[in-house]
Amino acid sequence: MTAEQFTKTALNVIDIEKQAIDEITQYIDESFVEACQAVFDCQGRTIVIGMGKSGHIGNKIAATLASTGTPAFFVHPGEASHGDLGMITKDDVVLLISNSGETSEVVNIIPVIKRIGAKTIAMTGNPTSSMANLSDIHLCIAVSKEACPLGLAPTASTTATLVMGDALAVALLEARGFTADDFALSHPGGSLGRRLLLTLDDIMHQGEQMPIIETGKLIKDALFEISSKGLGMTAIVDEQGILAGIFTDGDLRRIIEQKLDLHSAKIDDAMTVKCTTAKADMLAAEALNIMENKRINGLIVVDETNRPIGALNMQDLLKAGVI
Repeated sequence: MTAEQFTKTALNVIDIEKQAIDEITQYIDESFVEACQAVFDCQGRTIVIGMGKSGHIGNKIAATLASTGTPAFFVHPGEASHGDLGMITKDDVVLLISNSGETSEVVNIIPVIKRIGAKTIAMTGNPTSSMANLSDIHLCIAVSKEACPLGLAPTASTTATLVMGDALAVALLEARGFTADDFALSHPGGSLGRRLLLTLDDIMHQGEQMPIIETGKLIKDALFEISSKGLGMTAIVDEQGILAGIFTDGDLRRIIEQKLDLHSAKIDDAMTVKCTTAKADMLAAEALNIMENKRINGLIVVDETNRPIGALNMQDLLKAGVI
């Protein structure tokens, strides 16, 4: 084949699969709403079962449900017939997937699932199939043709199944009021977990690493503190240790323009009094949002009495993987 033929075939496949997605929009109907409600009301787990390519898609649907607030897992129908049906209880909802609706490994276990008492949802491309008739709810995923020119390899039908599964998962996500924090609880690893679960207490500079001087000190003292701690700022506290203000690299540029004497002027005359602060239990992602909106490069972290207990800057968020 030539490059042109490869490209033509690929674009034709995409067009067919796009058409398949368009076709299944008609099946977002009362049955879909009923399926959503059944899973939403489920007191147990959602078990997804499918064979072959439907099984691969079912595995992904189960994973998507589980990560978006609907406890779910996949069971292989072959293993189900040899003991794994014991994973299913009467409180569960079982999502059965087969394009034909006649997959014997799946059809054969439906009577047992019904006897257990679990609710069943069949997702098939044939509303008159055995699976559709035996299940409590039927979700249609019928498509007019496969992208495979032989009409044999599941292509457009598996795409339609995956999209229907995503539609179910996201509809349930919104119904549960699932939040980014909830999502992070099931994704603690990687940058996503760091971004959503990390707090300032985990990354802020504390103790001797924190830049801090008292009011009454000279500006040159503040510059020494900034240089030695390397955060581009320093907190200013009064005699009781309560935050009085902040002095940053930006403030330094301002006072240079004002031609203040850096060796004799006091920090009280140069600091920013009403500065933005944060709490130690604040999410790092929230702090990033504040810094971006305020267009500042650092934050002083204070306790309940407004005493500085830590400090951080954009570089700290970058190192922590929040940015």
